[in-house]
Amino acid sequence: MNAQPPIPFQGNAKAPEQVAFHRTELNIILALYGRMVAAGEWRDYGISSLRDVAVFSVFRRTAENPLYRIEKRPKLRNRQGLYAVIGMDGQVLKRGHDLRTVLRVLERKLIRAVE
Repeated sequence: MNAQPPIPFQGNAKAPEQVAFHRTELNIILALYGRMVAAGEWRDYGISSLRDVAVFSVFRRTAENPLYRIEKRPKLRNRQGLYAVIGMDGQVLKRGHDLRTVLRVLERKLIRAVE
């Protein structure tokens, strides 16, 4: 049995970068999510932090495709906007630089006429 020395830790090696939502962004998203759950529209969510994009997916039921995806893409910061709301069919519903403004497209679904 040959004992080999441990491989030294390289302190300057970069870990793969991930895009994630900041706490303030999550507060805005979860406030909307709470209102939609209270209205009975949404039931579940999922968060993915990938290399190029962070995704907050909203589901009506747990075992189906997401109703909406709220995406954060830092590479689009200087172009169309950092945030996007994407529908179930893949259509971009709203894109912009301000998260609150982008999420207004989903808040309209909450407003209904009362008879």
